Amino acid sequence: MLIFTALLAFAVPTLSVPLHAQEVSAGQAAQISVTGEGVVMAAPDMATVTLGVTSSDKTAKAAMDANSVALAAVLENLKAAGIKSADMQTSGLSLQPEWDSNSAGNGRTIGGYTARNRLTVRVRVLDKLGAVLDAAVKDGANTLDGVEFGVAEPGPLLDAARVRAVTNARKRAEVITGAAGVRLGQIAAITEGGGYSQAPRGAMFARAEMDSVPVEAGEISFAVNVNISWYLTQ
Repeated sequence: MLIFTALLAFAVPTLSVPLHAQEVSAGQAAQISVTGEGVVMAAPDMATVTLGVTSSDKTAKAAMDANSVALAAVLENLKAAGIKSADMQTSGLSLQPEWDSNSAGNGRTIGGYTARNRLTVRVRVLDKLGAVLDAAVKDGANTLDGVEFGVAEPGPLLDAARVRAVTNARKRAEVITGAAGVRLGQIAAITEGGGYSQAPRGAMFARAEMDSVPVEAGEISFAVNVNISWYLTQ
């Protein structure tokens, strides 16, 4: 079996912060527009595992039958490891001929068939992740396409990032207006640029065979950008 090591390749993106002091005509109130960013880090509490089952045989039926047997074994092992049926989903079933390049003559002949199926598994208890991976490859799964860590309820974390983004925008605006000798007045407009998260991903392997699977989940960054416009006062 093959040792799985999670790659913690994540970083908080550095965003440019546009600052706009709008030109106004007589009778209009001057404004300043500032973009702020808020970032919150959190430990993941779940993971999404993508597995593959690949089977080859001389005939198409034999390859499909072997794939079905292997996939059924994987599903049973995962259920025994505590994974609910609602947290498992199959997709990407395919059957392809394997052409014999050593055949004589001008034409090619089919030497066999390969059936493939993909299984996506949500692991809601990270302490069980290593055991789940072991169970998956025990009797059937022979391709591990990756592990992606996540948070089951990201809403509160994004809300906290929004608060930080507004605070960041106001601080930047106060520094600029203070240097310019003016003050912030009422808010003219607030626009959210959207929230996003960046999670560490596990490495991708083919033909996974493991004795044990040590996993480090790292942290996930949740970021929100807001643009705020203020009227300026003297």
